[in-house]
Amino acid sequence: MSALELHRLVKRYQSGGGEVVRAVDGISLQVAPGELHALYGPSGSGKTTLLALLARLIEPDSGSIHFGGRDVTRLSAADSALYRRRDVGFVFQSFHLMAGATALSNAALKLIADGHSMNGARDLAQHWIERVGLAGRAEHLPAQLSMGERQRVAIARALVNEPRLLLMDEPTGNLDSARSREILALLRDVCHERRIPGVLVTHDPQATAFVDHVHTLRDGRLRAGVEDELVAP
Repeated sequence: MSALELHRLVKRYQSGGGEVVRAVDGISLQVAPGELHALYGPSGSGKTTLLALLARLIEPDSGSIHFGGRDVTRLSAADSALYRRRDVGFVFQSFHLMAGATALSNAALKLIADGHSMNGARDLAQHWIERVGLAGRAEHLPAQLSMGERQRVAIARALVNEPRLLLMDEPTGNLDSARSREILALLRDVCHERRIPGVLVTHDPQATAFVDHVHTLRDGRLRAGVEDELVAP
């Protein structure tokens, strides 16, 4: 199975005042198959930028990301799109659900985009809709779902293609404590059972009990452990 390896990864932005901000500043990290890592950090510390780099949504300025035996930072635009569609399960903080599609159809979208038939994709998505606790809401539109239910649809969509890498931006941010524990346990179990690496950006204090390693990202730099003030009360 594939490990995820980051080697001295750097991403800079220029602020409105002309200052160069190193959002990701020389990060090196290895996530072994089956491991789930949590990243804590204050707003603006580079957490979401790091996830976007791992998903090949943005380009690094320097450094490399190795996954599946290849340096994915060298992939072409077409191969990067294929990597996101087939290898990566990404849980976005802002859902990105289609308003006119049901929960089940939203969960199936990645499979449909990859050439599955509508019925075949919906059959596969049904399993994950049930695993995130939405069996009774499968045919509801996003507007008919609570924020927490929409979050769970987004999680089902990320898992539907049985990805080889899980990237998650605050996946429990809209869930109550009980549902957060259920989803964290599910994400941990998916990584462990399928032997895939996972990276979780979070402020959820419960996450530390469900992950294999915890890191703090501050000013673009990574350190082991988590500082108390970065964990939501």
